[in-house]
Amino acid sequence: MSSPMNPITEDDIANYLINTPDFFERHAEVLSSVQVRSPHGQRAVSLQERQAEMLREKIKNLEGRIMDMIRHSGENALIADKLQRWAMGLLRAQTLTDLPQRIADDVRDQFMVPQVAIKVWGVSADHLKADFAVGVSEEVKAFADTLQQPFCGAQPGTDAVNWLPQPAAAVSLALLPLRSNQKVFGLLVLASPDSQRFHSGMGTDFLERMADLASAALSRLQAQAQAHTG
Repeated sequence: MSSPMNPITEDDIANYLINTPDFFERHAEVLSSVQVRSPHGQRAVSLQERQAEMLREKIKNLEGRIMDMIRHSGENALIADKLQRWAMGLLRAQTLTDLPQRIADDVRDQFMVPQVAIKVWGVSADHLKADFAVGVSEEVKAFADTLQQPFCGAQPGTDAVNWLPQPAAAVSLALLPLRSNQKVFGLLVLASPDSQRFHSGMGTDFLERMADLASAALSRLQAQAQAHTG
């Protein structure tokens, strides 16, 4: 029982009602007469009406989440379709010499990336003077070796940005290391003038799949290099 020294608190009342579920059965008139402030104005509404409003808000939130799931499902299907078309394009490349540029062109066109560049090193003597094999500094190779997954964000200070047609317009970048037998042998550079296109908080699963496909296609250049040196 309460006393002047220990008055009943709101927590006491809340705990009592929670632990006495039949209270409102015995005092139905209290339930119907309780009024609370509406979140949509200063007017007072009945407890039942407030509960109905809360339920409507929950339903609205659930509907929003369902619509987000549907939208994301559609977006994922569209991305998967583009990835398949891109992979088919890799298979249609006529020669190994054409392949790196084909990869860059198709990434730009299929995925609407404003600027794309690609470089491969460690190739055979037949390709040492190809555009995709020249102009790669030791600094870029060392940087690529440190990438365990695609880098996304602002310019990290690597010379790879200079491979792009317009380096000054590259506000955000995605740098995809290309690997063969766990060894980095190239770098695919994606760039956008939009700072949010490639940012540090984004997921990289799709970019990793893209890098895997490009690596598998371009590994033939590496295999050829090994055959020439063997």
